[in-house]
Amino acid sequence: MQAFIEDFRLNFIEDGRYKYILQGLGNTLIISLLAVLVGIAIGFLVAIIRSNHDKTGHMKVANALCKIYLTVMRGTPTMIQLLIIYYVIFATVNVPKIVVAFVAFGLNSGAYVAEIVRSGIMAVDQGQFEAGRSLGLNYKQTMRYIVMPQAFKNVLPALGNEFIVLLKETSISGYIGLTDLTHGGDIIRGITYSPLLPLLAVAVIYLILVMGLSYCMGRLERRLRANER
Repeated sequence: MQAFIEDFRLNFIEDGRYKYILQGLGNTLIISLLAVLVGIAIGFLVAIIRSNHDKTGHMKVANALCKIYLTVMRGTPTMIQLLIIYYVIFATVNVPKIVVAFVAFGLNSGAYVAEIVRSGIMAVDQGQFEAGRSLGLNYKQTMRYIVMPQAFKNVLPALGNEFIVLLKETSISGYIGLTDLTHGGDIIRGITYSPLLPLLAVAVIYLILVMGLSYCMGRLERRLRANER
């Protein structure tokens, strides 16, 4: 027990090394939140374009561009995308690393959100579209008031899983020199040469974040199901 207390003091208390963890946690939460917003915006836009093309045959050029985007984002590693955006796209621009990170993760997440949402839209029975049209609604109104609410309920579990994956993927932000949660623990490990407690602390914090997100998604699902009754 005395050895554990001494190890804890060495890794977190001495010289205020716990601040590396707190700074990394703050950056991880900021990146995750902003990346989720970017991913949702891109994903819903791409999903609507692709589902519109699938149902009506319109927007062929936009659909082709969306397919290229999806192929590239889903076919290449997230880490490579992050490095390309940092070292190539933003190489000559003085952009904060946290901006580079949430843009990269948001673009990557948007591709997966798009396919999740599109599958939800396509799963809605065609009779729902016909019912909307019979009520005098145009295509946009039918999508907004009838189709999208049903699609959102259908894909909510899959979206929750994607957000959890996104949260854990931010652990590679250290590759561009950004102090995220994982990199904060790695800094402490490099100073103290004691890997167990810093890595264990990082793992526990990620576990708590994932459990909290899973709980919130579960509450939202139950509330939506209750509203259906």
